[in-house]
Amino acid sequence: MNNFTISEFPSEVIKELNFYVYRLIDPRNGETFYVGKGNGNRIFQHLKCSENILDDDETDLELRFKRIRDIQKCGLNVIHIIHRHGLDSSTAFHIEAALLDAYPGTTNVVGGHYSNDTGPMNAYEILMRYKAEPAEIKHNVVLININRTISERDIYSCVRFAWKLDVDRARKAEYVLAIEKGIIVGVFKPLKWELARKQYFPEFEGHTNKRYGFIGEEANEDIQSLYIRKRIPEKFRKKGAANPIKYSYGR
Repeated sequence: MNNFTISEFPSEVIKELNFYVYRLIDPRNGETFYVGKGNGNRIFQHLKCSENILDDDETDLELRFKRIRDIQKCGLNVIHIIHRHGLDSSTAFHIEAALLDAYPGTTNVVGGHYSNDTGPMNAYEILMRYKAEPAEIKHNVVLININRTISERDIYSCVRFAWKLDVDRARKAEYVLAIEKGIIVGVFKPLKWELARKQYFPEFEGHTNKRYGFIGEEANEDIQSLYIRKRIPEKFRKKGAANPIKYSYGR
């Protein structure tokens, strides 16, 4: 019995594992494409989900399912690695977040619990996080955390595409604030929100009918001066929160 043929753990193994943190690896290039935390047979559920989805639905699959399908079409199997086991839930969340920081190219939608609070920062970022003046939110804003994508694209491109959110609620926003490690790094005025389709966002990949993006413009200097390089208020920094989207107003 080896890693390539196991599809589930027996009960006596599950009992010993407790919570664990795992990685899914593409055997074609050795790349880690997903990091997760779970217990029981959670590590194998991604394969089972991908098997239950029809090929003609593939354009709307989450990226990890697309990757799994591509691997299987090559006649190969996903490599499953349990990185740490025998953990409690809180410790597993911290390790998951650390691995997501170490493997930034994964298909995970969000960066993991605690990654926004205590993830990797240089000395200047640490100083800014804890010494920057807190922003006073004076408008209806959507706050979007772009920690995991800011190194790949400019701020506007990072913040505007593509998110799972309540689009009716988002359309009430006067501005969108781009957040990096607790600091506001961009302020944009959304002109319209659209489904993340190629017809609206041709310059991006990963189009889907399950997410949204916005088309907008940079806020004027007066608005920028209210928010840029300021720290988001504590009420928007719920410890351990993994959702990158927050609103300053109700529904």
